[in-house]
Amino acid sequence: MEANGRSKSLDIRQRLNHPILDADGHWIEFEPAVLDYLKDLAGADMVTRYKSWWRNRSIQVWYRLSTEERRDMRALRPIWWAVPAKNTLDRATATLPKLLHERLDETGIDFTVIYPSLGLFAPRIDEEDLRRAVCRAFNKFSADAFRDYSDRMTPAAIIPMDTPEEAIAELEYAVNTLGLKTLFMAAYAVRPIPYVQRKFGKEAGRFAYWLDFFGLDSQYDYDPVWAKCVELKVVPGFHSQGFWGGRASPSNFMHNHIGHFAAAGEAMCRALFMGGVTRRFPSLKFAFLECGVGWAASLYSDLIGHWEKRNIKAMENYDPANIDQELFLELCRKYGGPMFEGRLDYFPKLSSSRSAILATREDPAMLDEFAPCQISDKREIKDLFVPHFYFGCEADDPITAWAFDTKKNPYGAKLNAIFSSDIGHWDVVDMRDVTAEAYELVEHGLLNEDEFRDFAFANAARMWCSMNPNFFKGTIVEDEVAKLLGTETAPAEGRSEATLGNGVGR
Repeated sequence: MEANGRSKSLDIRQRLNHPILDADGHWIEFEPAVLDYLKDLAGADMVTRYKSWWRNRSIQVWYRLSTEERRDMRALRPIWWAVPAKNTLDRATATLPKLLHERLDETGIDFTVIYPSLGLFAPRIDEEDLRRAVCRAFNKFSADAFRDYSDRMTPAAIIPMDTPEEAIAELEYAVNTLGLKTLFMAAYAVRPIPYVQRKFGKEAGRFAYWLDFFGLDSQYDYDPVWAKCVELKVVPGFHSQGFWGGRASPSNFMHNHIGHFAAAGEAMCRALFMGGVTRRFPSLKFAFLECGVGWAASLYSDLIGHWEKRNIKAMENYDPANIDQELFLELCRKYGGPMFEGRLDYFPKLSSSRSAILATREDPAMLDEFAPCQISDKREIKDLFVPHFYFGCEADDPITAWAFDTKKNPYGAKLNAIFSSDIGHWDVVDMRDVTAEAYELVEHGLLNEDEFRDFAFANAARMWCSMNPNFFKGTIVEDEVAKLLGTETAPAEGRSEATLGNGVGR
């Protein structure tokens, strides 16, 4: 914020020739109203159960434990003081959609997608009927709260993912009944390990679990969910916590928070790719929110490197049956020295060695671990990865520039970084600074103006409109998005740069 009280973000926005699309803002829901919706939908008993869950399963539990109990249980130090408090105006703005709508110009943002805060926990409820009822209550509340402000804001529906059936049911309700057009899904479901439950009892499953990322080795077939997203023209977005195992400190939230969205996003993205989801659903896009793009650049490169060494044709290089047994033993006798003398029976037959790392009996049907992707050339990895995945990057993240580094990303790829303001949460101390902070990428020479335009506008517009061409219909950015997409799809001889309007809140 400038000393004279003007918003630097607004000044920057008025100099730009394109809108600012925010892919990830937050509001702080008024919980009494949520409980009213829950009561109307499912009855007073469900409200009581939800309050009980919040006390006994959510972040509140940590505060009732002693230091010794926290260490004994390895209880995660949860988020605390999660929203700005010194700035009372911003705190109120995050709760009141009408006030946020009125103040958007100050932030430099033309249009924002609003995600929940309290609702982020709803998909983690372990009782199915309660989970489904709470998610629906949040969705109905959000749809009603933002309906009058759809020209500049749209809320994201909460989609539980423990089973495909509940995901599809809420998708259909959110889109067809409530009219919502974007969503957030849990990035994984926590599943108990059956062996542990059988051996040590059902309660042990709370502590010995595996994470189902819905793309590879899932408990259920989630293809019907992805097909439903295509049918309903919505982009699955993932905004889940990565607090597990060695990432969970009982005493230090900063330790837990650093990189946790990236950890969850990387695991989900990797499962979708390796499970062949992007091959089977060529039109589907996925958004990974508030996680940055550094991990995505690494994953993209790693996928190419691993395919080069471990594709089905390359596996011939590692088949123990190809070892020349006699030559190997001759070399051991000649060069092995005293430690090998009289001990070469350790290698009775190298193709069935007792050392598991040297040779194991593999099922031929399992040798091609990239089979779901149906890759015949490593260049196909770019087509199966880059167009499908979009990565939410916050304003203060300089690593966003990696997305545009075509010299370092294999095959000159530009990854799809999208601007994620995170307004409403502690990351943003003053909403009026968020666009200005993002524009520092240009001021510091990390991005040029065209790259910033892709980051703050074009990538997000392409993502949503590729699934739903009418996503921005009736919004203040409708014309600018139409110009962008019309220019990109126009015949080459008639193509010219779109001239976008200046100013916000027209």
